[in-house]
Amino acid sequence: MDAENEQQNQSSAGSAVSRRAVIGWAGAGVALGAAAVGSVAAATRQDDPAPAAAAAPTAAEVPFYGEHQAGIATPVQDRLHFAAFDVSERATKDALVKMLKEWTKAAAAMTGGREVGSGAATGLPEAPPDDTGEALGLPASRLTLTIGFGPGLFEKDGVDRFGLKAKRPEALIDLPTFKGDKLDPQRSGGDICVQACADDPQVAVHAIRNLARIGMGTVSIRWSQLGFGKTSSTTPDAQTPRNLMGFKDGTHNIAGTDDAKLGEHVWAAPGDGADWMTGGSYLVARRIRMHIETWDRTALKEQEDVFGRTKGEGAPYGKAKEHDAPDLKAMPAASHVALAHPDANGGLMILRRGFSFTDGTDGLGRLDAGLFFLAYQRDTRKAFVPLQQRLAGSDKLNEYIQHVGSAHFACPAGVRKPGEWWGQALFG
Repeated sequence: MDAENEQQNQSSAGSAVSRRAVIGWAGAGVALGAAAVGSVAAATRQDDPAPAAAAAPTAAEVPFYGEHQAGIATPVQDRLHFAAFDVSERATKDALVKMLKEWTKAAAAMTGGREVGSGAATGLPEAPPDDTGEALGLPASRLTLTIGFGPGLFEKDGVDRFGLKAKRPEALIDLPTFKGDKLDPQRSGGDICVQACADDPQVAVHAIRNLARIGMGTVSIRWSQLGFGKTSSTTPDAQTPRNLMGFKDGTHNIAGTDDAKLGEHVWAAPGDGADWMTGGSYLVARRIRMHIETWDRTALKEQEDVFGRTKGEGAPYGKAKEHDAPDLKAMPAASHVALAHPDANGGLMILRRGFSFTDGTDGLGRLDAGLFFLAYQRDTRKAFVPLQQRLAGSDKLNEYIQHVGSAHFACPAGVRKPGEWWGQALFG
């Protein structure tokens, strides 16, 4: 390629990134809030090619290797593609392990801004390429890929398919049905999940697409969810994002830099249960439908009473600024903040990484829109379950929302260095 053509191609790639940053994917709307740019420490890459220099902050790479999986305490990106997979009934343990090893190599490449395998435009002309190609020329866009294992991987319909039943963590419970749940089985559960987060939607979609391609015959996608406009932040010093109801959310979320709180509330510790989960975390994914047409006809005062915060500043009732310590007695007892705040729950905390979604209409002229809620915790039995039971019982917000999808996954510790692979401690 001559220098002139190379310069033209680089210019075109930059324009494509800019257009996507403005447009997003169709129907997603404008992303709410700006993702903070950051990185996490990781082990030195021993056998990976040196990554290309980032052209802009949005091109930053989040290291794949490390003590914990990226995508949990990492500064929350702008876009999400979450996929839950079922393992084929015909799949063997050897086939599953082989796939996980291939997935790990592909994940390390894609999070580093590189093509999978031999790439999208090279290799044998008579064979399909190793990479699907839609991310060619795009930067890594802070892509993170986070894997989790669901209850069905350990036992399904009473069958211990892969000899893992004895390794199922006690904390990986089958979530109870909460008051008001109207769960769609086609949007719930799954044997394995992969959470892809990035600042470019095409990069996130490309990652899930390539993992699904690699896993074909061993796994298949059970359900997936696109998300935009982060609704919670792990960088609380930055602007707090807003949800589709127009309110700031996640004011008291755990900071990704707060090692003490992460250790207390997020990371599984030695002695917590299954040894292979040490350094990992438990993920609850809930698809929450918002009845936004009803909400949009609700008076401002009622909206603020529902949350217990002002809509403009986000200040708790009786206070002036968003981050002022709330006086829970100054707000309606059934308001969301009054029920969910750590001070009302014995200090209980979860790490939230939620995203907004819009998925067309429900067939009745209403938008199928809401919050895709993602929460990480050290033990779901002691965190999400008691909190959701409290909220499901009396939260004023329940008049305007409904939980329609649910899943629970055990997310192991990070891959520490090249040559190791996702799930190695579990299958080893």
